[in-house]
Amino acid sequence: MRLLDYFNEAVNNGASRHQAAHVMCISQRTLKRWANNPTPDKRPTTAPVKQPRQLSEDEEQRILMVCNLPQYADLPASQIVPLLADKGVYIGSESTIYRVLKKHRQLTHRGKAKPRNKHPLPTSYTASGPNQVYTWDISYCPSNVKGVFWYLYLILDIYSRKIVGWEVHETESGELAKQLVERTLLREGCWHNPPVLHSDNGAPMTSSTLKSRLANLGMAMSHNRPRVSNDNPYSESLFRTVKYCPKWPRKGFNSLSHVRQWMMDFVNVYNEHHLHSGINFVTPGSRHRGEDNAILAARAALYEQQKRSRPERWSGNTRNWTPVGDVALNPSNVEEIKRNTAVA
Repeated sequence: MRLLDYFNEAVNNGASRHQAAHVMCISQRTLKRWANNPTPDKRPTTAPVKQPRQLSEDEEQRILMVCNLPQYADLPASQIVPLLADKGVYIGSESTIYRVLKKHRQLTHRGKAKPRNKHPLPTSYTASGPNQVYTWDISYCPSNVKGVFWYLYLILDIYSRKIVGWEVHETESGELAKQLVERTLLREGCWHNPPVLHSDNGAPMTSSTLKSRLANLGMAMSHNRPRVSNDNPYSESLFRTVKYCPKWPRKGFNSLSHVRQWMMDFVNVYNEHHLHSGINFVTPGSRHRGEDNAILAARAALYEQQKRSRPERWSGNTRNWTPVGDVALNPSNVEEIKRNTAVA
């Protein structure tokens, strides 16, 4: 058949089966049936079958007329149906009204409010080791003078949760961010194999200065969806850990040097002494250096020894000290989201 030949030619030249069938206004099921059982196309000579539940032309026009009345023009079918029912009027079910509106190309956004923009999901990245995926952000550090702030730049490795780079400045700028990224790559020894860098859509994060430098370094960039902070959960969690630290000065910092000294002490404690719940209670520094497997294995051996020596005190298995595996940024799987976004 000529139509089937056209379809096969389009698919062989790179078109998707769905798009080729859509352009030809023929369902894929029909084309598949023709391919399996080649028969002449009987559609031009076959009389259309009227379905017993099919709406008549008058019924469709009545639905369109009612939906376009001034009192209903700004309402969806889910609102129109109960309003008509309260008046003792029935013109069709909610799904029927939606189907008729779609058929006549009237199923569009109704009302004065702008329709909600649909943004694609952020790209998901998985880190199987350190220095593969970084996230970073900037947050305020208040002073003891109202309205005066300093800006904390923090870069986090999502695999180990280690703070790999940080600085405090008086301003936000792409130039300062570029310099911080360069120093972090040199310190971590990954200048020639840079990780992915994820951030939100702030001005320093999307500045041309930072973008051009990262492009020169071959460093991939990733950004949140607009106004969706959940796309950068690791940095947001880290800032909460910083600002809810018991030693965080509630009345603000005295000076820029005070902020920097406080952050220096915090980063040392966080990286080398803080047992992080998201990585099975090892320190970010030890996981970053690959020491977590030995630490967790020693804990598991201790628990097994205690269970063998006092079995009557154990009703089930010992605590799970298995090392945390790969870590995903913005995974599509719900279970991965729950597993990977533990509070720091």
